[in-house]
Amino acid sequence: MDIRMHTLSDKVPEPTLRRLPWYLSNAKLMRDKGETYVSSTQISRQINIDASQVAKDLSYVKISGRTRVGYEINSLIEVLESFLGFTDMHKAFLFGVGSLGGALLRDTGLQQFGLEIVGAFDINPELVGTEINGIPIYHSDEFEAKMKEASVNIGVLTVPISIAQEITDKMVAGGIKAVWNFTPFRIRVPEDIVVQNTSLYAHLAVMFNRLNFNQK
Repeated sequence: MDIRMHTLSDKVPEPTLRRLPWYLSNAKLMRDKGETYVSSTQISRQINIDASQVAKDLSYVKISGRTRVGYEINSLIEVLESFLGFTDMHKAFLFGVGSLGGALLRDTGLQQFGLEIVGAFDINPELVGTEINGIPIYHSDEFEAKMKEASVNIGVLTVPISIAQEITDKMVAGGIKAVWNFTPFRIRVPEDIVVQNTSLYAHLAVMFNRLNFNQK
């Protein structure tokens, strides 16, 4: 098995990064069924992506397969989890404990993919001082103090869009290096700050549009 992590000069395309977790999940499903090898063709059939694209995507993690046999499943899973950063635990603070924020705090599956939310911030007096799933909720004014106590570099943004930029600025000023943005607002950050936008509403709009088009 040949593994080579890429440098910044050979940056992995974002579409590839989005597909690699699908291959990982597929490999785990096949392992659970007792399979020991999986080919790009088998993965292709399961997730409806061309086999040549699967092979090209997997070339970024530099794991070698056997001709007519495929990739050894346990090795493939190990390499993909490491490459995607799922084997390292990344600590995060969540901002905005509304319905979506509360759901994320209750989602124990995030830790399986390397994200541990260790604290949340809100201004609602009914929430401040309480816990959800063992995660303490602090007043937003306590953010800077808590940053000094914990090794956190990721902020999860689930606040109303009216304060999304304000809270983002506060996070960045406090030392947050990456923002997982769940709001439909495109936040502005310095170039060295990583932003991942995950707008549920945008995906709903795409789904509704395609649904309506297909029913015409």
